Amino acid sequence: MANYTEGNCTTKLCQPSTSQWQTGVVVFLVALNIFLSITASLGNALILIVLHKETSLHPPTKLLFKCLTVTDLCVGLISQPLHCILILSRDTTKMKSSIIKANTAVSAVLCDVSVGTSTAISVDRLLALLLGVGCRRVVALGRAREVVTCVWLISVLLGSVSFLNFRIFWIIVYVGVISSLAISLFSYMKIYFTLRQHQTQVQGQFHQGHGGGIP
Repeated sequence: MANYTEGNCTTKLCQPSTSQWQTGVVVFLVALNIFLSITASLGNALILIVLHKETSLHPPTKLLFKCLTVTDLCVGLISQPLHCILILSRDTTKMKSSIIKANTAVSAVLCDVSVGTSTAISVDRLLALLLGVGCRRVVALGRAREVVTCVWLISVLLGSVSFLNFRIFWIIVYVGVISSLAISLFSYMKIYFTLRQHQTQVQGQFHQGHGGGIP
């Protein structure tokens, strides 16, 4: 029989179950990650095809964009499915600890590669603006490959640190991400002010040329 108290409903029919609410959250998170995994995989696969067919991009720049796209593709194919498994795993299973470590390591590697590659792209764009045609001699395809290889090696080493010392791992992550963002911010700010200065000079020359012909 249902148990009621005056003015207050204490039955499960009147109060939603906590387990049901948690189940709903889990289902939502898993469905969201599956959707994002599919869209990220298909979207980045399409970008890779387009980049492969593109011939107008400078080869080193094209390589950096491919590296960034592959990293995002791996997020959709590896990192997000691992996160789904982690959400579905029970707290009592011994497997969950291994899944957490694997998910952390994979996410750290892909995040570091993505941030590092984005930083390299910002520096590449800055050099292209400042050096002009000379950028093709400075930023060669071989050097771009070396940069990509170094970014992946450093990221993999950092991911392995997560298995040894979690505190040191997060300290290195924060320092690396902040440093990379600072470099990217400096590069894009330099690009912005350089273009702004060039635009001001062009407009000044234009006004001077037209102003001299006015009686």
